[in-house]
Amino acid sequence: LWMTFVQFAQNQLIFLGVWENHFRDLGLSFTTKPINGILWTVWSMLHAMLVRELLKTRSLRSAVSVAWLISFVMMWCALYNLQVMPLPLLIAAVPISLAGTYGSALIIQRFDPHA
Repeated sequence: LWMTFVQFAQNQLIFLGVWENHFRDLGLSFTTKPINGILWTVWSMLHAMLVRELLKTRSLRSAVSVAWLISFVMMWCALYNLQVMPLPLLIAAVPISLAGTYGSALIIQRFDPHA
């Protein structure tokens, strides 16, 4: 749930205008439908599962680094390749996503004795 909140806050509260303007410049509309929330929730759960599995065999720092690279950097590359990633957003998205991944790892370590 932590990453769902982080992603919602980042994309729907903090940077909604950036996304809307970027999509408008592309001749598209940036819509928020229930399916978008469902898919972000699924993505967040997969991200948490990845972090949990990495914590079983890696240090906190290593698990966060690998999970962040897999989850975020690959997503940004795909979005950039589709020309729907507003590059100025990365200035804030990088530290927010790192903090979110680190927070996820700490929460998982706190509540999962097997991680």
